[in-house]
Amino acid sequence: MTAEQLISFARGAPSLDIVDVEGLSAAAVRAFANDPAGLTAYGNSYGYGPLRKWIAAKHGVAVDQVLVTNGSLQADAFLFNHLVQPGDHVVVEKPTYDRTLLNLQNLGAVVHQVTLHPDGVDTAELRALLESGVRPKLAHIIPNYQNPAGVTLSEAKRHELLALAGEYGFTIFEDDPYVDIRFRGEALPTMLSLDTAGVVVHASSFTKTVCPGVRVGYLVGDKSMIDAIAGKATNLYISAGQVAQGIVYEFCASGDIDRSVATVSAALAERATVLAESLRKRIDGVSFTEPDGGYFLWIELPADVHVDKVLPAAAERGVAVVKGSDFLLEGGENALRLAFSAVTADQIDEGVRRLAEAIDAVRG
Repeated sequence: MTAEQLISFARGAPSLDIVDVEGLSAAAVRAFANDPAGLTAYGNSYGYGPLRKWIAAKHGVAVDQVLVTNGSLQADAFLFNHLVQPGDHVVVEKPTYDRTLLNLQNLGAVVHQVTLHPDGVDTAELRALLESGVRPKLAHIIPNYQNPAGVTLSEAKRHELLALAGEYGFTIFEDDPYVDIRFRGEALPTMLSLDTAGVVVHASSFTKTVCPGVRVGYLVGDKSMIDAIAGKATNLYISAGQVAQGIVYEFCASGDIDRSVATVSAALAERATVLAESLRKRIDGVSFTEPDGGYFLWIELPADVHVDKVLPAAAERGVAVVKGSDFLLEGGENALRLAFSAVTADQIDEGVRRLAEAIDAVRG
């Protein structure tokens, strides 16, 4: 099976046809024309100044609460390294992003997974865990179109989480890289915007709205925490990539970001709809929650379908998926994550047809 024939639902990245290459090229020209000294010199570890200001304005926070990073995964890593010591308890969603699990386990954290429902994390289960005596240092929450499950945290649960964090003294890490890629419904307020007690640290990224190659994400939090993390970042790399951050700033300041978000959202809305229709048509017994935005759809297969067998059978047929067990401390043997962001609408049904054939081949 050649690379050209592979249909991959494995990677959460936009396909090239929905990346605004022309707009980014123009932004790069403007960036070098407007600030050649800033782009070509060392910056500081807080990030490119004009972009910090743009992010601060977007979130209604002070500039000194913003740290620009190499993608949101680095923002995650900085925060985890700053807050989590070996033996500390951390709450994450069930399922959650696989690299979150890996990073926390590598730090020696005691990780508790709390069940996800179609309206987000089970706050009653979380409260019971807290009442049992567990005192987490932080709760990692992906509130919008969660990776991998695709679900969105309801507004009521956002308020509940804030109340629990205030009551039990833990930090909410609002990891929100998909927030702008909404297909339907009204945007919900971020927990950062609802926070009156200083319990929320927020991260996001331009990976999903501009392109992955820029590697620009950011962290918003208390100034003292941002200062401490920036000090560690200085020792790590002096400054992050000023060229990439400068290009992203020009792309955002010009308003091109809004057009890019609209393009990506419209394309992925179509892909998500086609994928859901194709799954219902081709795979008996499949269950899933259709996402309101984002990149991912999580499917549960019948109990007699084990994804450890499905993956190689699917690969033989030229389709790539990610097994659910990667996103869980235990379980997930009958689940798959499907990323529809990189698969054009005309490829999706063929990809699902191949996946259905692989499932039939290993069933029982």
